[in-house]
Amino acid sequence: MNMLFNLIVTLLVVYELLILARVLLSWFPNIDSRNPIVQFIFDLTEPVLRPIREMLPQNMMFDFSPIIVFLIIQVLITVLRVM
Repeated sequence: MNMLFNLIVTLLVVYELLILARVLLSWFPNIDSRNPIVQFIFDLTEPVLRPIREMLPQNMMFDFSPIIVFLIIQVLITVLRVM
């Protein structure tokens, strides 16, 4: 069972890295969105970020959805490590 928890924690950390990559890509507006790597990152992160983004006020200057997802993932990791 401990191995399963370690696998889940590892996958959550990898997902955090994908979200971080997406945030960093947003700093480069001229990046080719048709690039397979960029498309892969967006395809994996958008299904999680979009619902959070839709819950936030629409008139905000910055997209805080990655920060909220980071916090949720950190809470999940903490809960899994305590178990």
